[in-house]
Amino acid sequence: MRDGLRMSTALTHLAPARGRPNLTVRARTLVDRVELSGTEAVGVRLADGELVEADRVLLSAGAYCSPAILMRSGIGPAVQLAEHGIEPQADLPGVGTGLADHPLVAVDLPTSPGFTGPRFQTMLTMRSSSAAPEGPPDLHLFAAGPFDDPSSPTGGVFGVVTGLLSPSSRGNVRLRSTNPADPPRIDVAHLRTADDLARMVEATRHARRLAGTRPLADLVAGEELTPGPAVADDEDSLAASIRSRVGSYHHPVGTCAMGPRPAEGAVVDATGAVHGVQGVWVADASVMPVLPSANTNLTTMVVGDRIAAWLLAGSC
Repeated sequence: MRDGLRMSTALTHLAPARGRPNLTVRARTLVDRVELSGTEAVGVRLADGELVEADRVLLSAGAYCSPAILMRSGIGPAVQLAEHGIEPQADLPGVGTGLADHPLVAVDLPTSPGFTGPRFQTMLTMRSSSAAPEGPPDLHLFAAGPFDDPSSPTGGVFGVVTGLLSPSSRGNVRLRSTNPADPPRIDVAHLRTADDLARMVEATRHARRLAGTRPLADLVAGEELTPGPAVADDEDSLAASIRSRVGSYHHPVGTCAMGPRPAEGAVVDATGAVHGVQGVWVADASVMPVLPSANTNLTTMVVGDRIAAWLLAGSC
């Protein structure tokens, strides 16, 4: 925040650079693939067929689209590439694997219309009963709202949102086709492991207790909306409700993981350079091999800053 305005990379990074003569921003431009000559980058092929020539290509398309661009370029799991008729240029089995994200589920409650929330949001982090006492918190709770909601009997609703900060479940990103306009197939794998589900059940119980405790309870104007009074607090009932309602924080990472050994799933080295090819880097959240126990925006900005600094210094 600065002077009451929430900062973003558009304001902190892009805006000051817009006047540079060596920067061209091309809006509404869809990238198909990195164009390679052998294993060396020679540019980027756009969806309309245009080649933008360059001997260094940085992908910052995020944890969903950076691996998709690599796979369309022939960089990825050879078996999957062959399924789409793509000739492998670098067989990297880790491209698109290891997808991790923070799952979330809310306890929704009716509140009186016209109620306004606090100016500053308060967030609670805590350790589940299975977390190491000296380890970082693995549960996240915060109040969201209030919102106008015609489905609420009072016309207003707020939620106590629960999230899992260190999920063990891992998903993947795969190509749907070779058409860059087709979004990739995304399996976020939320709560795929028994431990993840058990911790979300525990977090939901905490949320229910908070909602029933003053002063928060004073804002509740009726029966719980979700999971709802018909859902008991036992493990099986809560687990079934949570599975049916789980959503995402939209903090995906890990699909172009950083590491030294491609055979073990690494896609980029410690500088963000893609293994097995020359002149291609990835600088976004996809390179994080571990999901931070926090929002990912600041970590992603640091990734971009560090890789840019190394490139400018000629360190990679």
